[in-house]
Amino acid sequence: MAVQRMDHVGVIVEDLAGARAFFEEIGLRAVGEARVDEPWAGRVTGLPGQRVELVMLETPDGHARLEVSRFLEPVDEDGPQPAQSNRLGIRHLAFVVTDLRGMLERLARLGFETVGTVEDYRGIYLLCYVRGPEEILVELAEEIGDPSGMLDPAA
Repeated sequence: MAVQRMDHVGVIVEDLAGARAFFEEIGLRAVGEARVDEPWAGRVTGLPGQRVELVMLETPDGHARLEVSRFLEPVDEDGPQPAQSNRLGIRHLAFVVTDLRGMLERLARLGFETVGTVEDYRGIYLLCYVRGPEEILVELAEEIGDPSGMLDPAA
């Protein structure tokens, strides 16, 4: 047996509409919405009695999906925690975009700023991190060269 594909990544937020607006602004499109409050869901997650609303978003090429969920019950009392870029665990989502600087201007109008600066990675990508909804780190990269040698340490 082997993995057939990666199906989606899940992100938990408090402001579902705001998170949806952010991810739609960078180019994802909503492909479905749901409210999940059946007992089976709580058994899967280990959170009996959970009630969740979610939106499933997809990249334009249809190859990657992002499930953005809001827990109505139980609520995370601690709220979002802004993590450093080197914190252990799942740390960021990465998207290849067109017109990175234009996108950053649009995101700034929505209140989202870069974590650091926009940098040129080996003439292959312009890239940066943005602190997105609920303190999620989102890497945005604009392809400016040939990515085939991207991970070659000799480059």
